[in-house]
Amino acid sequence: MFNKILIANRGEIALRVIRTCKEMGIKTVAVYSTADADSLHVRFADEAVCIGPPAGKDSYLKIPQIISAAEITNADAIHPGYGFLSENAEFSRVCEEYGIKFIGASAEMINSMGDKATAKATMQAAGVPTIPGSDGLLESLEEGMRLAEEAGYPIMLKATAGGGGKGMRFVKDKSGFKKAWDDARQEAGASFGNDGLYLEKFVEEPRHIEIQIVGDSRGKACHLSERDCSIQRRHQKLVEETPSPIVSQELREKMGQAAIKGAEAIKYEGAGTIEFLVDKHGDFFFMEMNTRIQVEHPITEEVTDFDLIKEQIKVAAGVEVSGRNYYPQLHAIECRINAEDPSNGFRPSPGKITNLHLPGGHGVRVDSHVYAGYVIPPFYDSMIAKLIVTGQSREEALVRMKRALQEMVIEGIKTTIPFHIKLMDDPTFKSGNFTTKFLETFDFSDL
Repeated sequence: MFNKILIANRGEIALRVIRTCKEMGIKTVAVYSTADADSLHVRFADEAVCIGPPAGKDSYLKIPQIISAAEITNADAIHPGYGFLSENAEFSRVCEEYGIKFIGASAEMINSMGDKATAKATMQAAGVPTIPGSDGLLESLEEGMRLAEEAGYPIMLKATAGGGGKGMRFVKDKSGFKKAWDDARQEAGASFGNDGLYLEKFVEEPRHIEIQIVGDSRGKACHLSERDCSIQRRHQKLVEETPSPIVSQELREKMGQAAIKGAEAIKYEGAGTIEFLVDKHGDFFFMEMNTRIQVEHPITEEVTDFDLIKEQIKVAAGVEVSGRNYYPQLHAIECRINAEDPSNGFRPSPGKITNLHLPGGHGVRVDSHVYAGYVIPPFYDSMIAKLIVTGQSREEALVRMKRALQEMVIEGIKTTIPFHIKLMDDPTFKSGNFTTKFLETFDFSDL
C-alpha cells in the first residue's frame, strides 16, 4: 500500500480523497494555487505545496510543478481527482516515468478512450452497442452527407476531441448539413485544436445513463450499476440519481455486462464510467468512457455501501477486484450546488460566503469545501457543494431532497438551490418521465 498520496486537485474532491486516505492510514499532500491558500483541502492534508498563481493553466494544469511537489514530499502516488489533469495521457505517462503511481488509467487507456472515434471503434470490436453512423472520422463533406443518408436523418455531427457540447451540431435534414459541417469544424478547431468530426444518428428521446465500473491490473472488471444523468443544461449535469427511473433489472444487467465487456477489452485499470444513451424504445448505445472518478460517484457509494475512492487506491496498489457486481439497495439523488444565478442564465456568482448552514439528518450527505467567510475564487468551476440524499424509494428521496435543500443556507452569493427546490416539485421530473432535453423548456423566470 502507498505511504503518501499527493492529490493533484482542489475543492471538494481533494477533501474527499484526503478523508479516505486518513481512514486507510495514508499520508496526504495537497497542492494549491495562491487563490486557494485558505482552502480546506490545504488545511486538512498532512502537507501542502503551493504550485503557482490562481489561473488553472499556471497551477493545477502544470505537470512539472506537480511532479516537483511529489518529489520534494516523497509522495509515491498521485490521485488526480476529476477535471484538470485526471484524463491527461501525458500526465499519466510522466508519473510512470518518474516512478510515481498515477491513481487512474494508463496513458494508453486514456488515449484509446479520449478520442471518441477510436473509442467507438474499440467498443464496436468488443461487442458493445454503438450508435449507427461513421466508423471513424469523416474525411469529407461528401462522405458525411452520404453516411447521413444511410443512417437516416436526423443526425448529429460531433467533434472527436469534443466535450461540453462544443463542436456538436444537430442536423434535421439534408438541407442543413453543409452549414452544420462548417460550423462544427470551425468551433472544434478553435476549442480543441482538432477539427475532426464524426457522425451519429440522432437518438430519439434520449436518457443519459452511465455504468460505474472498476477494473484491476489483471484485466478483470466489475460494475456498480447505473446512474441517470439526464437532467442537464447545455450538456452540463445538474442532478443525478440511482437507480434510474426508466431502467429495469433486465436492462440493468444488459448494460452492466456491456460495460464490463468494454472495460475488459482494453484491460481497464481503476474506476471509470461507461456512458450510454438509452432511447425511447429501451435500446442503449455507447457514447463515451470517462477514465476517472466522476463528480456524481457519491450516489453510487450511498446505494451500494462501497467506497469508490478506497477501491481506486487499492486497485492502483495492485489489489484484485472482487469480481462481484453491486446493485442499488436504496435510492439516491445528488444535486450539484453551484455558485451561479439560475434566474440570470446561470451567471457565475463568485464572492464571499457570509453565512452558511448545511443540512443534516438521516440519509443526508454533503460533500463540500466551503465555510462561512470562504471567498469563492472566479478562476475555477462554479460547483461549491454536492447535496446527496438517500431513501427507501425514489418518492422518499425526493421529499428528503426538498427538505434538505430548504434547510441549506448559503448567503453572500447566488446559488442553484432555488432551481433545485423548484425541480423537486416539477410534475414531469417527479414522474421520472423526462429526457436530456427536459431543461430546454423549464421555466427559470420565477426563481
